[in-house]
Amino acid sequence: MTDDAVPDVATPDDAAPDDAVTDETPTSDATDVPAGPIAPPDVDVERAIEALLMVADEPQSVVGLAAALGKPVPVVHEAIDRLVADYDGSDGTVRRGFELREVGGGWRFYVRAEYDTLVSDYVNQQNPSRLSQAALETLAVVAYKQPISRSAIASIRAVNVDSVVRTLLGRGLITELFTDSETGAINYGTTDVLLDQLGINSLDELPLISPLLADGQEGFDVDVR
Repeated sequence: MTDDAVPDVATPDDAAPDDAVTDETPTSDATDVPAGPIAPPDVDVERAIEALLMVADEPQSVVGLAAALGKPVPVVHEAIDRLVADYDGSDGTVRRGFELREVGGGWRFYVRAEYDTLVSDYVNQQNPSRLSQAALETLAVVAYKQPISRSAIASIRAVNVDSVVRTLLGRGLITELFTDSETGAINYGTTDVLLDQLGINSLDELPLISPLLADGQEGFDVDVR
């Protein structure tokens, strides 16, 4: 009779594994931290996308935007479609001087083609005539290494070049040549405006850079022009 009652009694050793699981579960949940910035749950998705794209220097993928907002990819995709329709006008009439365009697998704001000349002239008039040392160095990197991406320029100069690249684009000294289909990175090159400013006919007339570099300095090929 005594042996029959033993299986019905829970011993302390039997209870320990269950207690351990119960104690660890809330601790694990409490320490989980989402990766990357997450928008508030009640955020207006369309307005949030506008805010993110307004400060982005490169096209942003739907997946990247969804991760930043903490929203499902289909929700972000539908919000982008609504924004495009709003900017273009539901009746086919253009309502904005800019457009939301997909380039290289990502989305970015662009001035509409019919306003390119107006905006370019305005930017050139607003900017001072002299370039900073940082802008001149960045321009040299683009001139000698084009086509080149923003990250590659930053790697050579060992500094962030986002604002400088925007300045050079605004001056019309460099331009976006193409977007890498795999990485989505925009590659830049110089324009005819630079040739006019330097008084040369082609980049072949640029002096060799190798004699100006210290021995062992990395970043440029020896025979690059």
